[in-house]
Amino acid sequence: MSAKRAMGQASGITKGEKRMTTRITKISKEDDDRTVLRVEGSLHLADAEVLESTYMDLCEQHSHSIAIDLAGLSFLDSDSASVLCRLKKQGAELIGIHFFVQQILQAAGNC
Repeated sequence: MSAKRAMGQASGITKGEKRMTTRITKISKEDDDRTVLRVEGSLHLADAEVLESTYMDLCEQHSHSIAIDLAGLSFLDSDSASVLCRLKKQGAELIGIHFFVQQILQAAGNC
């Protein structure tokens, strides 16, 4: 049905700080012309930059559309929201957006 491959996990935890890592998973369906990047966990700036780099690499490799599924996000900071807005302006389809994520995206800019 679908092939799943982990694209990356964030690290960057400083001393005394506890935070959930971000999981970015590439999901491709053979019968669909779209690739989905599923984002789960807490999205901080370093993680968002990994997501952006992964998205750009996929854009170079594929001619079909790429969606970013945000349904699994448990945290989003304003710096990461700015990166997501930039990705949307570059053609990424943002799907699975919860109300709190939508509010942060709107506060971050014209997204």
